[in-house]
Amino acid sequence: MALIEGKTGQWEMVIGLEVHAQVTSESKLFSGASATFGGEPNANVSMVDAAMPGMLPVLNRRSVEQAVKTGLGLNAKINLTSVFERKNYFYADLPSGYQISQHLHPIVGEGTVVLDMADGTTREVGIERLHLEQDAGKSLHDQHPSKTYIDLNRSGITLMEIVSKPDLRTAEEVGVYLAKLRSIMRYLGTCDGNMEEGSMRCDVNLSVRKPGDPLGTRTETKNVNSIRFVKLAIEHEVHRQIAVIEEGGRIVQETRLFDSVKGTTRAMRSKEEAHDYRYFPDPDLLPLVLDQAWVDEVRQALPELPDAKKRRFVEKLGLSPYDAGVLVNDKETAAFYEAVIAGDKRDAKLVANWVTGDFFGALNRSGVALSEAPVDADKLGGLLDLVSDGTISGRIAKDVFEEMWENGKTAADIVEAKGLRQISDTGALEAMVDKVIAENPGQVEQIKAGNEKLLGWFVGQIMKATQGKANPGMVNQLLRKKLS
Repeated sequence: MALIEGKTGQWEMVIGLEVHAQVTSESKLFSGASATFGGEPNANVSMVDAAMPGMLPVLNRRSVEQAVKTGLGLNAKINLTSVFERKNYFYADLPSGYQISQHLHPIVGEGTVVLDMADGTTREVGIERLHLEQDAGKSLHDQHPSKTYIDLNRSGITLMEIVSKPDLRTAEEVGVYLAKLRSIMRYLGTCDGNMEEGSMRCDVNLSVRKPGDPLGTRTETKNVNSIRFVKLAIEHEVHRQIAVIEEGGRIVQETRLFDSVKGTTRAMRSKEEAHDYRYFPDPDLLPLVLDQAWVDEVRQALPELPDAKKRRFVEKLGLSPYDAGVLVNDKETAAFYEAVIAGDKRDAKLVANWVTGDFFGALNRSGVALSEAPVDADKLGGLLDLVSDGTISGRIAKDVFEEMWENGKTAADIVEAKGLRQISDTGALEAMVDKVIAENPGQVEQIKAGNEKLLGWFVGQIMKATQGKANPGMVNQLLRKKLS
């Protein structure tokens, strides 16, 4: 349990998250309007989205399927009967005056997400529910000095609201949870998780208490749009709440906003309760009834998800849990890694070292996406084949890789053009070893006196003389034989 030190002793924070994830779908939840991001304001708005009189919602089957997929990916219960309700509140960019959502009977019930922490431990976080709802529009306050403009492109977009149980205790856990949730949805293809475009947003419910005490009064920090900002909002809010209580005040249940420039939260409005929204079943929509056989079909079609893939990488390929976790975190990275190892053609650990080391390093330096990398899986595999068969040394391979990244050529072409083949001829290497030994009698005596560390110095001399082309394993072997 991570505790925070205050003036009056230690405090514990209790965190639950509400994540709004935009469903990957071509059209909206109750209309055929496009759900594409980035159109001209009000370009993707149907009569239903604009709440014109007499318009009736028609449920999007694809949105339902995506919600069920996500629920299955969260190891959650799929409710075969769910109900859409009207959540009544007034806001300028909500033209109908209500949001169609699910309250008492959501499509997905309780589930679990497993967190892989940096120290190698795992944590289970409970999922309370996942329900479907339509998004509101967007108010634009920076288009006119005295007026607010309304863009309804987002109105009616399908959202999955994923509500966790209050099982999170640190900002670090929250960051890992959000990354894992995003990873699962990307594997499933149900949400792209792009927080910068608003397709994944997070509300943070946080309270503090003395260890062992009942839950304290919570605040909700709304619509935080990056994992980094979520963690910063938590760090500020927990210390604000502790300071308020220790100075004799009390926490007010309210909705707050995070100011990413100042790194602080500020009050927005008093927190609404469910009864304030006057939920009631939407009279235009029948209860949603799913067939168990159809749910089973969706389950059978699920891809291998991060936890299962990590387990396979550890058990079948012999990777460490850490390396496996890094590789499966992103769907594209995992696919790239598996393309390089080509089944069992190449050494899984060697490939993992190169992908998470040199390859990731080059990606970060160049700022390109993996799909745009000048070294693809085939080219990287070709380079590692030259290392494995002794054509080039690991040291030379790093230089070859840098050149591959610069010009897109294959490793074989670079090695041939530059004459970089490793020297593995026993006679040639033996002559070099004899020469170095003869030129350094003082170091030879030290080795014979027991200073084994100097063996590496001799290897270095030979590698330097051959510009890294000598086979280091053979050099080591010959040196040990002659200096024993």
